[in-house]
Amino acid sequence: MASISASLAVSAPAEVSTSTPNRAFSGLSKSASFFAPKSVNPLSINNGSRVNAMLVVDPYNNLKYETLSYLPPLTDEQIAKQVDYIIRNGWNPCIEFDRVGSVHRTNFSGSGYYDGRYWIMWKLPMFGCTDAAAVLREIAECAKEHPDSFVRVLGFSALRQVQCAGFLVKKPSV
Repeated sequence: MASISASLAVSAPAEVSTSTPNRAFSGLSKSASFFAPKSVNPLSINNGSRVNAMLVVDPYNNLKYETLSYLPPLTDEQIAKQVDYIIRNGWNPCIEFDRVGSVHRTNFSGSGYYDGRYWIMWKLPMFGCTDAAAVLREIAECAKEHPDSFVRVLGFSALRQVQCAGFLVKKPSV
């Protein structure tokens, strides 16, 4: 019988501290520091932290062309640095141009068909080119010959047989 009475004995619950009341979660405070007020300047964007960024593109009239096309037009010096990068990597510079400058559907609207994937090549790729100035001369000549076209520079790898770099160097004069 002693075992029955021992099993019926219930210990008293430990006393719970009432110094911090246990309340239900009611959501985040409106005064939380990570909620930034809306910007009154539409050209300023807040990403939710303490960093503000400047709007760099027009979200409505902004076609995406090539790498670096969101920047202001590149200077000849900046283009030369990009071409030097292509040459240093052993890639062959190639200049292409196109009147539309983006992928579009003109000749056929079937699935998987798009015009504008391939641009017109300006001369042959510059195999063995070691001077960015030669590429700049060809860019100027292409732009002079086709003032209503986009011009881009590509870097092709003979080893990998693919395009490894590409950027827009000129938009058509308006």
